[in-house]
Amino acid sequence: MEPARSVPSIDTMRAAAAEATSTLFALANETRLLLLCQLCKGEKSVGELEALLDIHQPTLSQQLGVLRSDGLVETRREGKRVYYTVKNPKVITLLTTLFELYCPGEVENT
Repeated sequence: MEPARSVPSIDTMRAAAAEATSTLFALANETRLLLLCQLCKGEKSVGELEALLDIHQPTLSQQLGVLRSDGLVETRREGKRVYYTVKNPKVITLLTTLFELYCPGEVENT
């Protein structure tokens, strides 16, 4: 028999639901989802993301801004280049699950 698990309080569940909703909203955009998939493979510069995904600079900047303001990615500046990485480890877990569900049998190239 499994030990009894404590049930979180409604306040804890509300906070978790708010965080999950915010993250899922960010993932519910094709461009942002593709950006996060690339960033899960490792740090990328804005130029690399633009070339990999064939996304024009204005759209790229807008969507990266959304991800940054939602706390899903963080930046590092090196000279004139800006590099992005996934900040929230929960995003990597979510994207791994999505990859397994929607890209079964695909080998991920890192």
